[in-house]
Amino acid sequence: MNNSFTQVPHIQNEPVKSYAPNSKEKEEVLATYKAMYKNTIHVPLYIGGQDIDSANKASMHPPHDHKHTLGTYALADKGQVQEAIEKALQAKEKWAAMPFEQRASIFLKAADLIAGPYRAKINAATMLAQSKTIHQAEIDAACEFIDFLRFNVQFAQEIYAEQPLSDKGIWNRLSYRPLEGFIYAISPFNFTAIAGNLSAAPALMGNTIVWKPSDHQIFSAKIILDVFREAGVPDGVINMVMGDPEMITHTVLESPDFSGIHFTGSTFVFKEIWKQIGENIHRYKTYPRIVGETGGKDFIIAHPSANTDEVAAGIIRGAFEFQGQKCSAASRVYLPKSIANTTLDKVKAELETVKMGSPEDFSNFVTSVIHQGAFDRVTAAIDAAKASDEVTVIAGGNYDASEGYFIEPTVLLTTNPNYDTMQRELFGPVVTVYVYEDAEWESTLELVDNTSEYALTGAVFAQDRYALETASKALENAAGNFYINDKPTGAVVGQQPFGGARASGTNDKAGSKLNLLRWTSPRLIKETLVPTKDYRYPFLGN
Repeated sequence: MNNSFTQVPHIQNEPVKSYAPNSKEKEEVLATYKAMYKNTIHVPLYIGGQDIDSANKASMHPPHDHKHTLGTYALADKGQVQEAIEKALQAKEKWAAMPFEQRASIFLKAADLIAGPYRAKINAATMLAQSKTIHQAEIDAACEFIDFLRFNVQFAQEIYAEQPLSDKGIWNRLSYRPLEGFIYAISPFNFTAIAGNLSAAPALMGNTIVWKPSDHQIFSAKIILDVFREAGVPDGVINMVMGDPEMITHTVLESPDFSGIHFTGSTFVFKEIWKQIGENIHRYKTYPRIVGETGGKDFIIAHPSANTDEVAAGIIRGAFEFQGQKCSAASRVYLPKSIANTTLDKVKAELETVKMGSPEDFSNFVTSVIHQGAFDRVTAAIDAAKASDEVTVIAGGNYDASEGYFIEPTVLLTTNPNYDTMQRELFGPVVTVYVYEDAEWESTLELVDNTSEYALTGAVFAQDRYALETASKALENAAGNFYINDKPTGAVVGQQPFGGARASGTNDKAGSKLNLLRWTSPRLIKETLVPTKDYRYPFLGN
């Protein structure tokens, strides 16, 4: 019996560890990295609380050392995907009926497991699987994931506490039910935290999940699953299947019990899934919730009053951390003529100090892109830029895939503000710069707003407060996350809710209660304490 109104523990952002020389955390993560590198593993499907193998398998390789094998993983067939759906549906009633504090305890425990005994494991796995530096792994796989898990519990409590007004003799209350059916989670390769949160957020609200992680993140996805299992997520609540993405998605969307999708990935794939959902709408028991964060062509624009050192640092960090493989990465830059040369000289000089290589070497700022397809896509754009009379390669431009998929941080300078790489998302370490006349500040803001189909993140640098106000108004719809005098990346859970609109997604703001609300179906209960016994209203009297 529950006769108390519990309060979740005080929630705050997880501190980021430094991994400085001779630190305990550096020694631990490097030892874990080496052990994981040497010992191959097999990752089975996880359905209904059971490890399930399959006849078909695929191998896993570090992007920075692609000839080395980390292990293999199982590929689901259609029947196994259908089984995952059934197990999710079977687990639904009991999970949804579990009191909130019990569900919350599971995910708070998961956060503490990551903060403690799993920290080195999840960071090392992310370094290996996604070729992240230790800093990028720490702020993602450890800190952001911990923050998602903890803050979601606080947000859920706030949602449940929001109740309607009641009147004399009437008690109105809202019950926040989970959705009727199961949720399909599709996660990307680039953020371990997102991979975990796409399942954890709807599960916290009482939903059950069929999760398909990216083929290029399975190695660290296994650690997420290990954490969930040890934290006590019941059998069938989160089911993990890998394999042909089209087959898995088609099978999921065929089910009448499909009730929502939690997605991070490409714009094209998300639109195709939305289209399939629309085509299948008459078979579903409910209108599915469609929540997605997709692509970006994120900008930095500097005003003539901007500090050139700040702009240069914003470009390097914003464009080249994690090799530009963030949906928020800066990939188009607009500089005023008066400070363009000074800014670009600083960028070029700083890039001379940037080292590239394996994440095992902590002196490397950048590592490799995720796979051969990404390498080919980005290097083709670099080669096209080298051949164009509208572009000058002013930094980088070299690449080598003999051992790992390495591409130098590359800066392109274009005379055409609508050049291909000013509009098309590359998802790699390439940034394109356009120089505008100082007097064309406001028209350039219009150019920024109209150049791309995306509207995820963007940044403006200026010391002139009037200029900042003008930019804020002009670019109101150009970015869901808008940064002033900072790079357009690095949203922190609970501080900067993340998401964009236009072709960048549904802007349901991961890292806030706005996202969690999407995984509930409120039921209003009106109770009349002393019901009337006469149908007549006063106006009927003589």
